[in-house]
Order: sequence, then structure tokens, then C-alpha cells
Amino acid sequence: MVEEEAKSLPMELSEKGGVENNGFVQNEAFDDKETDTSSQEEMPKTCVVDADPAAMEELVLKPYAGMPKEVLLKFSSQARYRVTREILFWLIIAAAVALVCATIAIIALSPKCLDWWQASPIYQIYPRSFKDSNMDGNGDLKGIQEKLDHIMYLNIKTIWITSFYKSPLKDLGYGAEDFYDVDPMFGSMSDFENLLTAIHDRGLKVIMDLIPNHTSDKHQWFQLSRNRTGKYTDYYIWQDCTQAAGSVAPPNNWVSVFGNSSWQYDDVRKQCYFHQFGKEQPDLNFRNLAVQQEIHDIIKFWLGKGIDGFSFSAVKFLLEATHLRDEPQVNKSQNPESITAYSQLYHDYTTTQVGMHDIIRSFRQTMNHFSSEPGRYRFMGSDGDEKEDIEATMMYYGTTFIQEADFPFNFNLINMKNLSGNSIFEAVNLWMKNMPAGKWPNWAVGSPNAARISSRIGKEYVNVINMLLLTLPGTPVTYYGEEIGMENIASENATFPEKSPMQWDGKVNAGFTEGNSSWLPVNSDYQSVNVEIQMTWSNSTLNLYRELILLRNNELPIHRGWMCYIWNDSNVFVYVRELDGLDRVFMMVLNFGQESTIDLKAIVPSLPSEAIIRLSTNFGNAGKVVNTKLIKTEMGEGLVLEYKTAKPVHTMEAFQGNCFVAEKACYSSAFNLLYVNC
Repeated sequence: MVEEEAKSLPMELSEKGGVENNGFVQNEAFDDKETDTSSQEEMPKTCVVDADPAAMEELVLKPYAGMPKEVLLKFSSQARYRVTREILFWLIIAAAVALVCATIAIIALSPKCLDWWQASPIYQIYPRSFKDSNMDGNGDLKGIQEKLDHIMYLNIKTIWITSFYKSPLKDLGYGAEDFYDVDPMFGSMSDFENLLTAIHDRGLKVIMDLIPNHTSDKHQWFQLSRNRTGKYTDYYIWQDCTQAAGSVAPPNNWVSVFGNSSWQYDDVRKQCYFHQFGKEQPDLNFRNLAVQQEIHDIIKFWLGKGIDGFSFSAVKFLLEATHLRDEPQVNKSQNPESITAYSQLYHDYTTTQVGMHDIIRSFRQTMNHFSSEPGRYRFMGSDGDEKEDIEATMMYYGTTFIQEADFPFNFNLINMKNLSGNSIFEAVNLWMKNMPAGKWPNWAVGSPNAARISSRIGKEYVNVINMLLLTLPGTPVTYYGEEIGMENIASENATFPEKSPMQWDGKVNAGFTEGNSSWLPVNSDYQSVNVEIQMTWSNSTLNLYRELILLRNNELPIHRGWMCYIWNDSNVFVYVRELDGLDRVFMMVLNFGQESTIDLKAIVPSLPSEAIIRLSTNFGNAGKVVNTKLIKTEMGEGLVLEYKTAKPVHTMEAFQGNCFVAEKACYSSAFNLLYVNC
């Protein structure tokens, strides 16, 4: 019956009598007919019969789920499927290319991430005074390991341990008897390795001292040198000198840092050896390449152990002039025979000689061999110690093309002779304006060789000095105990008052030792100035210190933004920290003199009329709103003000010479990322 109905319908039949299903096979003959009329004669002849369109649709094959490959291929060649497929293909290609380009652009435009030695403050530990673990009264490496949680509590990530090499402990151990061993007072090499593991397990870094200029006279090298044994004969600086009637006639007038002649007669070798420091610390001869190689081997040994960096001390003394001429007198009229003090001579021939920086740069190159692993960059600091020659100090940064120290340690804030807003400004500005472009600053307010803040400038200024230290650009260095405001010990018998034992709690010996005594007396104020009790006081020096580090870590303008000086006078020092792209600005108003009132709005007209106190040395003021026309500070008070502005100070022409940035970065609020080209 269906057959009969089909015959009654108009249909297009080929001469062969077959039915062509145009639902899924393209009629090539029909296409050719449309494009080339001359081929009509070659087309098969057809006839037309009547057909019902509705019935015809039932015969057309349509796509269906689970269709075999042969059927699928018949559909895939149709224009509506082919074009869609090609569009999707090219969209995917375009998206992939765009993603790659965006990634490259982000990498190219992103600023250099701050390295570990830039991102965290450095906590300097004098190991003999930090914590005693074996009740002998001397701090040791196990004691440091016991107190690593304190470092974590402070939110500090880098520890600097001063010299602990095996030593006769003349000059506090800075003359090593063996650079490859730990002094038994501090423990063993196994103790050091355990400490290093514990430090790294907590995600911390550790740097240690290296004083390459000299050794102890007990060192094996010196014993071999004084006996003229093989290559060690010239490991030290020997010169002929005469000895008669119990006195020595030295080769010249050179004076040691500690005073008196820097030449010492040796009865074994029958010559004088040179020492820039104590007579028990003979200077190595760095013009001997074998000596330089010895120091490179020492560097490799400790880096191989896993330490994260070195602080090289006394490096300006590495070389001396070979001509041995007398150094010029400061007072030319002084009797040359009466010169005994280091300050009485200009040290033109015994410090910072030509070639000295080449030696330091070679140390850097050796350290770079250990810095290739991601996240394992090895830090190098140096002790420039050029108090009067800032340009000479800046040379330790190296040049644009030749790397030297990551930074020379900055003791400007320690060396100030008096405290005021102006003197603080001068100390900060001296470093910032002389620092080479693209280099990173650092600041220290305490060290093992200087009186503590409380004793040097007064208890009332401890908090504001810490606020300065932790809000300036660069890496802050804190000497142990400064986070709780420790003072020098007031004892006539205390040779090293700034090295008194760390005050952990109010128990006997301040929790430093469970023994009967400590190598130096504990400060008498330990029951009120200690870590344990200050952890419980909301307005303690310790808690302010922690809050300042959190602020530094969490706020980009303070972490790596611009610093611009706003004002300084005999009482206050005012500066801002700001970042391109962020409208949030932090202004530090720090009082280093007497009570003061200042109109900041008059100094910076675009300043908002009000600002919020983000942090204060007086915790009760935090969160309060102040009028920028009337900022009042008490003696030793510090304020961290926060406000918003569309016109940052560093873009103002009036402050162009007062603004500095080390690692420039700009913030994009749209993408929540930092970029450099702004």
C-alpha cells in the first residue's frame, strides 16, 4: 500500500530508477548544476513524480545518539557542522594564545619578588648570652634551639648568629683557632647541625659571621708559618724588625685598632708579624693566593652544611700597602714617638687598599655557586664600618655589572652622637641619598659592639626607635633583647655591659641558666623587663614590636613602597610610606625630643583633614581619629597614621628630592597584583 502511494507522488528518479536520500548525502550533481550550467547535458536525466512532502521527511535520516562512525561521517561534512567545528577550534587556539601572551606579560611586568633577606627583619644573636642549656653559665647552640619559638613568636624569619668558631676567646672569639669547628663552649658540630635542621624545619633562615682578616695565634696555620713550614711560610705578614734591650723597633708607625704598635716580635721566627687588632690575632696575608683559597674553602664548607649566608666582618683590613710607609699623623705637630692610639693616624695604607673589593667579589662568586637552587639564595653582608666615608661604604654594594655584598651593614643610627628629630633625619638621609640605584637599604639600632638603646639614648625612646626601625624601607636588624627594651648592665666588673644574658622570665638568672651563675651578671631589672611578663602586657615593648612587624609584613606600602620625608625639626621626624596604585598611605610621626605640636596640613596641603592612628607607642591611642592640622606627640611618642588620598606625596613636585624607593612596584586594584611599568 505504501508502494502505491509512493507511485502517486511526484519524485525525482535517476535513470537507474534508484531513490537518492538527500538528507545526509550531498548531491554533487546538483551542486555542479548550480555552479556550471554547461554541464547540464552530462547530468542524468530525471523525471518528476508527485510525492507527499510529509511522507518524504519520514524517510530523511537524522542524527541520533549512538550512531555508527559511517553515519557520523556523513553528517560531519555538512556545512552547518563543519563551520561550527572550525569556529570552536579557532576560538580554542585564540584563547590558548591569549593565555600564553597574558602569562608572558604578567611575568614581564611583575616586579622582582623580595628575597628572604629583604622580606623579614634579621634577629642578631650573641650565642654566649642567649640561652644556656647545660648549666655552665654560658649560652650555647642547644640553648638557641630551645628558644626558636621566640623567633617564631616575633614573626621574624632570619637569624644571625655571631661567631662561634673554635677560639681562645680573645676579643670574644673573633680570632678563630679552627674555622671548621665549633668552640666547645657552644657545643659540638652535631649540635650545630641539629640547630640548623630545626631552623630550616620552621621555615627560618640563618646567617653566620666570618672574619677572614685574621686568625688566632693558636691556629695551626700560624704555628706552621712561624716555623717557616712549606706553603704556610707566607700565610701571614712578616717583616724584619730589631729587638734590643727588651724593646722592638717596628718597621713603621702603624698602630692597631686596640692601640700601640701593630707589629709584634715573634721569638720563634725572629721577625715581627702584623696585627690590625690584638697581638693574639695575626693578620693573614691576602696577597698570597693560597690564603684566599683557604677562605674560599671555608665558605664552601659552611654553605655545604646548609647555612643561608654570611656576614663578613673587618673586610676593609684585608690588604695593606706593600711599601710599608708611615701613615700620616692627624696632628702633624705631635711627637711621632708618642703616637699610640688608632685615632691619631690617617689609615691610608692599612685599610681599603686597591684589590680589596676584588677579593670580596670573589667571595660573592663562590657563594653564587650555592645559590642556583630556587629559594636557596645565599645572602652576603659585609661590615663596611666607614663611619666618615659614606661613599667608601657604598662601594660594598658592588656595581651595576659586578655583584658584591647584598648590603653593607648600616650603623648610622648607632653612631649618632645625639638624639633629635634632625639627627635621625640626617642619619636616614645620608644612607638613602648615597645608596646606588636599585640597591636595598638596611638599618640597625643595636649590636654586640654598642651600648643598648635604653642605655645609649634613654628608656623613653626604646619604642619610638623600634617604630622607626620597622617602618623604614629595607631590612631591619634587631640585636637580641632590644624587642623587650633591655639595658646595659650597671656593674663595675662588667667588661661587656651590652652582652648581658637574655632576660626570659622573672626566675633566678632571668631564665637564662639553671646553673648557679652566668658568665656576665643578669641585669637587675629582669623581673619587670623579660619576655614572659611582657607577653601578658598589652602595651609592652614586646607587643608593640610584634604589632610593628605584622604591619610591615601585611601592608605593601611599608613592605616595599616609597618613602618621602615630610618634616623634621629638633623634636620630630615625619615621613610617609606609599605605593603607586594604592590610595592608602601611612604617615609616621616620631618624637625624638620634647613634647611637640605640628600642623601637617600646612606642610602637605592635599593631606586629608583627618587621619586614623593605626599604631601608637601608647596602645590606648590606636584607632583614634586625629586632626592633621594639630598633631601632638609627647617625648618619645610615635604614631603610625593611616589615611586615603588620590594624590600621593611622591608625585608632588615640592617633595621630589625627598622621596626614595628601592624595589619599585605598582599595585593594580583591577587584577590585585603588582607590576613595574607605572
